[in-house]
Amino acid sequence: MSKLVTKITDSEMEVMRVLWEADGELPLADIRKHLMQTSNWETSTIKTLLRRLCQKGVVLATKKEVFYYKPLISKEEYAEHTTQRLIDRLYSGSAKNLVASLLGNKKLDDTDIEELRTMFKVGDKDE
Repeated sequence: MSKLVTKITDSEMEVMRVLWEADGELPLADIRKHLMQTSNWETSTIKTLLRRLCQKGVVLATKKEVFYYKPLISKEEYAEHTTQRLIDRLYSGSAKNLVASLLGNKKLDDTDIEELRTMFKVGDKDE
């Protein structure tokens, strides 16, 4: 995955969320309509964000009667990439240390912990 993916700003992420939810191409008008619910950005701001995302290689613009935009990376790919970068930067690559930190800070409740136990058991060969 491109190193540029890690440089997606918070504002650009709002645009990416709209594109991911659409699950296909969207014209600028539809993107703007969705973003009006959460921001008061002008059309020029949205165009700038889309242009930057295209330059970073995470969005493709296709000219038809108007420009249509679609993500080139999935939400899952982005989440996996950014999570791994976080683990690498803060926990020296140790996912175990990340989980320990979440447990130590009481960020996981009993339900979360039980779900994690179930997830860990899926890969257990002894069962």
